Formats: sequence, C-alpha cells, structure tokens
Amino acid sequence: MSTVGNSTNIFWHECPVGKMDRQKLLDQKGCVVWITGLSGSGKSTLACSLDRELHSRGKLSYVLDGDNLRHGLNKNLGFSAEDRAENIRRVGEVAKLFSDAGLICIASLISPYRKDRDACRAMLPDGNFVEVFMNMPLEVCEERDAKGLYKLARAGKIKGFTGIDDPYEPPLNCEIELNLLNGICPTPLEMAGQVTSYLGEKGFLHYE
Repeated sequence: MSTVGNSTNIFWHECPVGKMDRQKLLDQKGCVVWITGLSGSGKSTLACSLDRELHSRGKLSYVLDGDNLRHGLNKNLGFSAEDRAENIRRVGEVAKLFSDAGLICIASLISPYRKDRDACRAMLPDGNFVEVFMNMPLEVCEERDAKGLYKLARAGKIKGFTGIDDPYEPPLNCEIELNLLNGICPTPLEMAGQVTSYLGEKGFLHYE
C-alpha cells in the first residue's frame, strides 16, 4: 500500500502478461519518439510521415499530437508555464503506457521547457526515449505560419507564444537533430527515413 501524489491507500497490481510478452507478439520494442521544436517547424508533418513509414513496415505506432490532445485529455489546460508543464506531464504518462504496451509512440509537441522533456525521459527505461529536435530557424517557421499564429503573436493578440514572447529551450543531448541542409528543409519522407533508420539501429523494429 502506498501514497502517490494526492492518492492514498493505493496498490500496484501486476498482470501476468508483461511488456516483453507484448513486444514478442508485435515483433518490435516499445519506445517513445518525442518530437520537439517551434510551432511551424514540421513536428506534426514528421510525426505523420514517420507513422506511415512504420505502418508500411508492419510496425505498430501511434501519434500523440499536442493540438489533438488539447481537444480532449488536456482541454482544461491553457498556456501558462504551469499548464504547459502539466500538459507535458500528462502526455509523458500516456506515452509511457503506449511504450509499455509495446508500441512505438510518437509524441509531437512544442514542449518548450527542457526540464519538462527531461522529466518525461526519466519516466522510461534508459534508451527508450528518443528525442527528435526539429531545429528549424524561427524565420523559417514564421514564414510558414500555416495556422496564422505568429502573425497574431506579433500583433500582440496571443500572449506567451513560444519563440516570440516565451522562450524555447533547445535540447542539450537529443538523439536526433534535424536541420536545414544548404538552406533547404529535408522532405518529410527523408526525415522520417532518418528516424526510422535510428530506430532500426537501436533494435526497436524487431523483438530479439
């Protein structure tokens, strides 16, 4: 019996089917691919491309998209520092469950604060958290501005917007960093291929 947070008198219940059993069934290893970067850097596009590439290889994955999650799980959260931290904590816990189920969980969120991303990394066994940094210049992201958010932030109509009047803290030791190549952004397929190759090299695409 234990106390966790505000929950008291709770017990952890073990089931006979464990993570290794699920991974063997799926012929893959569960992990979390955490894609972070500025709004407009291409996180969601990469997440969906990676999901499609893994699916084409017969691998089971699932995308947790930051905006999509705010339609349900995190719809009661705003964009204050405290709410951003809780947003990331919740997504980290859900991603951990997907990983434990044997899936390759692809989380796509701005997740601007380093300590929050590091806290999610700490939830998982060593090596099971793959941080992908979409290191695209602010001017490139702002030029894209598919959602029109940068324009609103510049006009002062959105406060606390990452990259404008709220900081983005880049990863210090990410597993994968994606950059412009000679001033040109790689295609989503090329970036997905790079991440997939990493997963293959680290043994996540087969159970052994």
